[in-house]
Amino acid sequence: MNNNRRDFLKLAGMGLVGVGMTGFTQPELDEILKQSKRQHSQRFNMSGYAAPKIDVVRVGFIGLGSRGPGAVNRISKIQNVEIRALCDLLPEEVEKVKKSLEGTAHKPETYSGSAFAWKEMCDREDLDLIYIASPWDWHVPMAVYGMEAGKHVAIEVPAATTLEECWQMVETSEKTKKHCMMLENCCYDFFELMTLNMARDGFFGDIVHGEGAYIHDLLELNFDKGGYQDMWRLKENYRDGNIYPTHGLGPICQIMDINRGDQMDYLTSLSSRDFQMNAYAQKLAETDPFYNTFASQKYRGNMNTTSIKTKKGRSIMIQHDVTSPRPYSRLHLVSGTKGMAQKYPTQGISTGHEFFTDEQVKGLEEKYTPEIVKKVGEMAKKIGGHGGMDFMMDWRLIDCLRNGLPLDQDVYDAALWSAIAPLSEWSVANRSNSIEIPDFTGGAWKENKPVNLTLEGGGNTGVRV
Repeated sequence: MNNNRRDFLKLAGMGLVGVGMTGFTQPELDEILKQSKRQHSQRFNMSGYAAPKIDVVRVGFIGLGSRGPGAVNRISKIQNVEIRALCDLLPEEVEKVKKSLEGTAHKPETYSGSAFAWKEMCDREDLDLIYIASPWDWHVPMAVYGMEAGKHVAIEVPAATTLEECWQMVETSEKTKKHCMMLENCCYDFFELMTLNMARDGFFGDIVHGEGAYIHDLLELNFDKGGYQDMWRLKENYRDGNIYPTHGLGPICQIMDINRGDQMDYLTSLSSRDFQMNAYAQKLAETDPFYNTFASQKYRGNMNTTSIKTKKGRSIMIQHDVTSPRPYSRLHLVSGTKGMAQKYPTQGISTGHEFFTDEQVKGLEEKYTPEIVKKVGEMAKKIGGHGGMDFMMDWRLIDCLRNGLPLDQDVYDAALWSAIAPLSEWSVANRSNSIEIPDFTGGAWKENKPVNLTLEGGGNTGVRV
C-alpha cells in the first residue's frame, strides 16, 4: 500500500477527510498481488474462541446515518443489554436516535461534532461492544482502535476494503483476544439458515458448487445527494470489481465450512463495461452543476462475475450489479451430489430434474428449521430488519457474548469475505487472470470446527416486547 493511501486511511479513520475511494493505481494493484501471497503465523486462534461471559452487554454505536438507527432500535429490544453511548459526526443524527430511545431503559451518552468523537467513546471503560455502522473506509481504523481499547467489535459489511486492512483486523483480534465480527445479516435469513441445517444433515450430499449475488437496482439511490454523506457510496463505484460480495458469499462459505475444513484457493473475476453510471451522471450534470465532477469519472462495470475455487475442489460464483433494471436478486444456490436448493429468482429445492412440491417443501421446513428460528423467528419478523434476519443476527451476537459462546462469524471470516473485493479488482484489471486468496487462518482451517449455529449452551437471552 503506497503512502498516499496509508495517509488517506489514517486521516479517514480520524474523520479528517471526505470518504470515497477511486480505483486502485498500478502500484496498489501490485501491492494486492504481494499481499495475496502473504503467509500468516497465527498468534492465537480466534476460530471457536469463547470469550468470558458478559451478563449485561454494554454497547456503544458509531455511525447513525443509514444502518445505525435501525441497529440501535433492534438492540434496544434485547434484554440484558445496555445502550451506553451513541456517536456520529453530525450532532443532529445523534440527537434523533437518542430521542427514539425515550421511554426505554436506555440512557446513552452522546458523542458528535468532532473528528475524534468516536475515539473518546471507545476509550470509555464501561463498554463491552462497539457496533460500527460508519462508511466503509472507517471500518477498520475504528475496529482496530476499539479492540485495542479492550472492546469486542461488530462491523457492518464489508469489514475492510484493502488486503492490508484485512490483515490488520486479524492481527489485532489475535493480539487482544477480542471478537471482530462482520455483521453479515444474510447468514441469518430464514432460507439460508434452513439450507445450512440441511447441509449439516447431509441432505445435499457432498457440496459441489455454490452461488450468491447482490443484484439490486440502486442507480438513482447512488446518485441521490441526500442518500450518503459526501456521496461516499457512489464513490465506491469508481472501483471495478465485486465491491460488495459478502451477502452472497457468507451463507455459502458457512455451508462449505470455509475457514473450518475447507479454504478458498484462488479466484478469477470479469466485469462488463459501465453502460449506465457515467451516462446517468452526465444526464444529471446537464441540469445540476453539482454532478459535473461525477460526470467525468470512470465507474465500475454493470455486472461483475467472480469465480472461486476452494482447496477441496468446490466452486463458488458471486455476482454484483447495482445499476441494471433487473428484479432484486440475492441469489443463494447450493448444489451437491444428492440435491440442490436455491432462492432467487425462484425458490426451490430438488433432488432431481424437478423442484419439490409445496407439500414436500413444507415437510422439509418442519424438519430443518433451526432452533434459532424457532426461538426468535416470529419476534424477529415483527421487530424487522430485512424481514427479520437483522434482528436474529443481533440477537445471536448478544446471546453468544452473554453465554460465552464462539461467534458464528469470526475475524477470519470478516477478513476473507471482505478480501474478495480487492482481489477481484486485481483480476479485472489483469484480463481476468487468477489470483491467490490469502489464508488468514494461517493453516488452522484444516483443524477448525464448523459453525454450529444452534442454541446449545445458550438461548436464554430474552426479548423486550
